[in-house]
Parts: sequence; structure tokens; C-alpha cells
Amino acid sequence: MKHISSQAVYAYWNEKRGARPAPERGDIDPADIRRALGDTVMLAADFVDRWRFRLAGTRVCALFNREIKGEALTTLWREDDQRTIEALAVTLTEEHVGAVLGLTGLAADGAEVDLEMLLLPLANKGHARIRALGVLAPLSVPFWLGSKPVTELHLTTLRHVGPEVEAFANGPALAPAQAPIAGALLTEPTAADYPLALRDGGRMRRGFVVYSGGREIPPKSSSD
Repeated sequence: MKHISSQAVYAYWNEKRGARPAPERGDIDPADIRRALGDTVMLAADFVDRWRFRLAGTRVCALFNREIKGEALTTLWREDDQRTIEALAVTLTEEHVGAVLGLTGLAADGAEVDLEMLLLPLANKGHARIRALGVLAPLSVPFWLGSKPVTELHLTTLRHVGPEVEAFANGPALAPAQAPIAGALLTEPTAADYPLALRDGGRMRRGFVVYSGGREIPPKSSSD
């Protein structure tokens, strides 16, 4: 996780889950993450299990120059990525595994911004439909952001996070373990800190490869 809001929300989610795979919606108090609240989203499943934005922070909405509450998550993405995002939602819901996504946001005139999205599952009981807590934030803020909207998101990297991945990482290592969420990580990233895919061995999970140590991977292509 590169963005300070992602790090803060992940640390809070991890604390609230305790020994459970994921915390419940009732465990989450927005006041506890108020410094990251402008970058925070909450996603709920509708009656056909399509994920929609239940809440979106002010800085998230400013990316698109509109209120996105109620919009389907997939509508923000280019068509080639929509099936990947739908499959990711199933993985988060059924296996309580979170994800960090590297994104490129495009404006209508082709201007680009590098973004990070964190999605963390929330346990649901009964008819509760809240599914995930997350963050969507730019890694750096271009001069044009706020004056023209991001019109489309492109997926560039995908990495799983969460307790099961952490447990797997404690086995035979494919890479050095990811650094803990601590003060040393709470710095603004640079482009050099955000590499693209690493093509080492991993294990498959519903079309995604899970790496120990938090390695980053490209999204699955339609030809795989």
C-alpha cells in the first residue's frame, strides 16, 4: 500500500477484525478514520449482488466531479476490466481476502492520474448488504484534478491482502515479507515506488495469483 489513507484504513480494519477473518459493519466507526475519510468508500451489494457505492468520501467524488453514491462499482471501469472487478468482488465476499489495486484514471482528453484502490471485506449477517470498506485516492495530484473529471479507470496491478495471505506468507517465502503498517510507511509515494507486474511463481485463487510477501501482479487477461 502506497497511499497514507490506504495504510491507515488497513491498520484500522486489521485492528477491528481481531482474530476473525473480517470485522462487521457495526465495528466500523467513521470517526476513528476521520483523517482518511475523504478518500474512503463503502460498498454494498444490491439485490442481484452487484456492488454499488453506499458511501464515498468528498475527495473520491471530487475525482469524478460528481456524487457517486448509488453507482455500480463496475461502471467506473473500462469494459475490458469489468469482469475482473466482478470476480474480485466475489473473492472478497466469499473468502474474506482484501485487495490493493493500482489504477490509471483517464480524463476525456486523455490526461492520466495514478490511483490506488484498497478493498477490504466486511462480514455480513442476516440481510446486511454492506460488503466492503475501502479507499480510492491519487498517488500524486496532477494540476488538472478537480477541474475535469476522471471518466474511466484502468486496472494496472492487483495484489491480495488479508489474514489468509499473511498466513501463507509465513510459509516458504517467494519474496521478502511485506513491511508492517508502521510510521516508516506513512510517507507519500513516488512513481519509482510503484512498479508494474512481477512475474514470479504464485498460486491461483479464482483467476488471481496470490503471492507471499505482498508481491504485485497484473490483472488476468481474457486470453488466460
